[in-house]
Amino acid sequence: MMRKKKRGISLLGRLSFRAGYFSVLLALLFSFAQPAIARNPSPTQSSNPSKSDYALIYGTVWGPGNLSVPGVPITIRRGIDKKPKWKLTSDSRGEFAQRVPVGGQDYIIEADIKTPKGQPKPQVKAHIEDNERQDVSIHLTKEELSAH
Repeated sequence: MMRKKKRGISLLGRLSFRAGYFSVLLALLFSFAQPAIARNPSPTQSSNPSKSDYALIYGTVWGPGNLSVPGVPITIRRGIDKKPKWKLTSDSRGEFAQRVPVGGQDYIIEADIKTPKGQPKPQVKAHIEDNERQDVSIHLTKEELSAH
């Protein structure tokens, strides 16, 4: 009687080899990933909280009849500055938002639209102390809206 030669490794042996190979691969992957995570902490884990802290000025532009107005150019400047530091535009819902640094500071938020000669542009003031959100509203008159 002739015996057949066994070829290679059994199915169970091949599966256990692949599982072992896969676990070693995972272990290597996680050993390299952990130091990278430790080097790059998330903003909440930052050792310097002042770099990740910010305040938010959030506003809405309103027109006559308390309808929101999209597409209005907005400028934001610190109260001590003459020129705006940020320029943005109200979105399709008339809303805008800008991150600003924390710390005791006044900000002037202004609708950058044409106004009749001698009249100031519509504006509102916001005071920021800490990492907070300040909600503001800018109300435009019918005349200011038609000039826009």
